[in-house]
Amino acid sequence: MIITTAEGRYIIADDQELTADLLDEYISAHDATVAEDLEPLMNAYRGDYAIFYQAAKESYKPDNRIGVGFARYIVETFEGFFLGIPIQISADDEAVNEYIHYQGQYTGQDDTNAELSRLVSIYGWAYEMYYVDELGQVGTTYLSPADAFMIFDESILERPRYFVRLYTDAHGIRRGSVSDASVVRYFTCDGQTAYTGEERVHGFGDVPATEYVMNDTRQSLIAPVMSMIDAYNKALSEKANDVDYFADAYLKILGAKLKEEDLRTIRDDRIINFAGIHDGNLIVEFLQKPNGDSTQEHLIDRLERLIFQISMVANISDDSFGTASGQALKFKLHAMSSLAKTKERKFVSGMNRRYGVIFSNPVTGLPADGWTGIKYKFTQNIPSNLLDEANTAKALAGIVSKETQLRALSVVDDPRAEVERIMDEEKEYLMGGYPDERTGTAESTDEG
Repeated sequence: MIITTAEGRYIIADDQELTADLLDEYISAHDATVAEDLEPLMNAYRGDYAIFYQAAKESYKPDNRIGVGFARYIVETFEGFFLGIPIQISADDEAVNEYIHYQGQYTGQDDTNAELSRLVSIYGWAYEMYYVDELGQVGTTYLSPADAFMIFDESILERPRYFVRLYTDAHGIRRGSVSDASVVRYFTCDGQTAYTGEERVHGFGDVPATEYVMNDTRQSLIAPVMSMIDAYNKALSEKANDVDYFADAYLKILGAKLKEEDLRTIRDDRIINFAGIHDGNLIVEFLQKPNGDSTQEHLIDRLERLIFQISMVANISDDSFGTASGQALKFKLHAMSSLAKTKERKFVSGMNRRYGVIFSNPVTGLPADGWTGIKYKFTQNIPSNLLDEANTAKALAGIVSKETQLRALSVVDDPRAEVERIMDEEKEYLMGGYPDERTGTAESTDEG
C-alpha cells in the first residue's frame, strides 16, 4: 500500500525497497493523478476547454463554443514578470563562479529555468533531472509531472529516495527508469511492471533530480480560477447564441393571411406593403426572446475581474496600465509581485539542491559544499528607469561593495564579471592607455 501526503507527494517507508510490484502501484496512482488533475490544467493552457465538449443543442438552435485563453494569458504574463529577465547567479569562490557560468552556457540553463518555471506555474510542481553526458559533462533537463514523479522518505524533511521517469519508446512500449542515491535502474510497463536487470552508476551523491514547487501546497497558478474560466466561456458562448437568435428572429404578422408568393417577396425583397387594411388590427413585428443583455454583460465583467483578482496576476492589457506612473504601476503589480516572491523562495531552494547534487559528482572537480556560497538575484520584469537606477547605484558608492552596488543596475547581467572588466580598464589606464570607444583597444596617452 502506497502512502501520500496532504500535498499529494508519494512516501515510502525507510525499511521498504521499491520492488517491481510496489513500483507498479505508484505508477497506477501517478496515472490517476495525471488523468484527474494534471491533464485538465495542460488542456486549459493549450486552449482546450470544457465548453467544447458540452452536449450539442438541437439543430435549430445556435450552438456557439467560445473558449477564451485566460489560462495561457495568466501563465505567460506571470512568467514574463517572474523570469522575463534571467536569474543572475554568482558565487564567492572563483572556481565555483566560473563553473556555474560555464555549465549555464553548456546546458542552456536560462532556457531550462524558464521552461521549468512555466511547468511549475501550470501544474503546481515540476522536476529537473541531472545526468553525465557522453563528453563527461553534467547536463540538466526539465520534466513535466505528467512524465515523472518523486518518492520521498517518511521523515519530516521528506528527503527524496527515488525518482521515476516514464516514457513510451518508438515501438509503443511504455518504459522508464528509477534513480536512487547511487544507481539508475530500468523497467518496462508492458502489461506488468518489471525491471529489465540493467542498471548503471550515475555518479551523484544523491537522487539526481529536484522537485520545484509553486508553493507549499503545490497548487497550480491556474487551478483556483478554472471554474471561473469555464463559467466565462459558457456566458460568452450564450451571448454569441443570443446574437444569432436576434439575427434569425421570426417575423410575426397578425391580421393578414399571406400567400406563399407574398412570403417569398417579403423575405427576398425585404418590403412589406399591405394595401386596403385600415381596421387597426394589423400587427407586423419581429418575435424576440426576452433580452438579458445587461445581465450577461454584468456577469462577464464580474468573472473577468475575479479571474485576475483570484489568480493574483495583473491584466496588463487593461488601458489603465498604459497611463500609470512608476509608483502607481508598482501598486497595480503588488499582488503579482508578492506571488513572485513566494515562488522565488521555492525556486532558490530548488536551485540550492540543484548545485548541491551537481557538485556531489566528482566530474565537476569542485567541493561538495561549494553550493553554499552561491547567490541568486531575481529581477522582476517591471519597466525600469535607468536614470533612477544609476542615481541609486551612485548613492551606494562607499557604503556597499562594488559588486553589490552594480546589482542595482538592471543592465548589468553579471555584477562580478562587470567588476572584473572595470578593474581591467583601470589597470590599462594606469599602464598608460585607455580603451578606445570605437575599437575597444587601448591607445597610448604618450604624445611624444
